[in-house]
Amino acid sequence: MRTERLLLRAWRESDLGPWAAMNADPEVREYFPGVLTREQSEACAAAFQADLERRGWGWWAVEVRATGEFIGFAGLDPVDEGMPFTGVEAGWRLARTAWGHGYATEAARAVVAHGLEYLRLPEVLAVAAAGNRRSRAVMHRIGMTRDPAEDFDDPTVPAGPLRPSVVYRLRAGDHRPEPPPRG
Repeated sequence: MRTERLLLRAWRESDLGPWAAMNADPEVREYFPGVLTREQSEACAAAFQADLERRGWGWWAVEVRATGEFIGFAGLDPVDEGMPFTGVEAGWRLARTAWGHGYATEAARAVVAHGLEYLRLPEVLAVAAAGNRRSRAVMHRIGMTRDPAEDFDDPTVPAGPLRPSVVYRLRAGDHRPEPPPRG
């Protein structure tokens, strides 16, 4: 999947080093229970690639088209069992060096459009720790809305400040496709 500046693609062996470094960065993992080891990161990437091969969509690696640099991941995945809601979740996580360039918003728009336009999902949702203002801002910028009645304590997160979570949604009928690029 291509956007103006990004390529969302299958995972490559060359992604594993920067992916592991990203997951070992406490700032990148600020709203998660902890950092990941290289082995945990590699296992995640292998599972992501297996999902892409099995169903044709999931968590894609994200690279900057102009440079070929791997900067993180974005995609869609069915909500984990045990959550107080169901559906397909959009998500993204980028290396700190990629923050502040609009890449998260660009990737998020692409995956949500893929879910609503290509997969014909009735809606796409996104979940974040309540304090994660950066991700919540992306959700807002791409047209998602939050119903505070859906806020919940994430059962996969230990008790503490990271457990309160929010849910944002974008229903297919509320999605406005972006016009194709000019030129």
